Amino acid sequence: MSTQAFGTSSSSSAVTNDGLFELRDLIYEACGIFFPDGKRYFLESRFARRMEAVGVSSYFEYLRYLRQSPQKNEEMKKLIEEITTNETSFFRNMPQFQALQTIILPKIVETKGKAGFKKLKLWSAACSSGEEPYTLAMILNEKLPTLLAGWMFDIHATDINDQVLAKAREGIYGDYALRSTVDYFKNKYFTQQGPNYIITPNLKKYIRFQNLNLYDDSKMVFMKGFDIIFCCNVLIYFDQSSKKKVVQHFFGNLNQGGYLFIGHSESLYGINNDFKLHHFPGGVVYQKP
Repeated sequence: MSTQAFGTSSSSSAVTNDGLFELRDLIYEACGIFFPDGKRYFLESRFARRMEAVGVSSYFEYLRYLRQSPQKNEEMKKLIEEITTNETSFFRNMPQFQALQTIILPKIVETKGKAGFKKLKLWSAACSSGEEPYTLAMILNEKLPTLLAGWMFDIHATDINDQVLAKAREGIYGDYALRSTVDYFKNKYFTQQGPNYIITPNLKKYIRFQNLNLYDDSKMVFMKGFDIIFCCNVLIYFDQSSKKKVVQHFFGNLNQGGYLFIGHSESLYGINNDFKLHHFPGGVVYQKP
């Protein structure tokens, strides 16, 4: 996953006179990522790489570059790629995927099927290098002969990091990414070439990858009509304000009766009261009433 923030507040942090925390706050304004003062060493190392790349030697020079250079937008994207981290795998949270197959999908099929709408629309937000949306595609493809007979589905997969999106589109993975994947899925949906596993083209056709900043109101407002959203292990890195903003967008992005999955260590308590909480073995899911 792509982390989208660290810390709890941007307004209470002291600002040093070397410009580092001004850079930190510029990142927060751009995408909701916030690092507390204790992350200074992390920021120093990541800023140093980009500063060397653009040829500046001080934080204030780099700040000026990000604000005034003709390449400022492209450089901000590269900086965000530098400070986001990505850790994921196929079938990472099995209780969620079990609930999707045995509880959520049958409920949606029953409701939408009665209304004559036989198409599912899913969103993997902060999809990182693609393991989550490809897992979703495998699960739904397995249901096409039975539960989803006569149905269509598509999956939108977004991330703020172009580097991991490029890897996702490529669809080439090593053993570590497939550590929780059973042989049935490996044999059916991957082609092995040496140490690598390559996603088959018939699975890629279900997924559309795109760059999306979850903090960008102008883009989030157009993400409409979803039956299911997965945004796992991302909210824990937002501060309170950013969480409320993004989750409220998710509420608007979902169809009535749609479902939001978040990480097992995450909660919407104190963040959003609009969702209805449902428990399932090993976790919870939030539904838009």
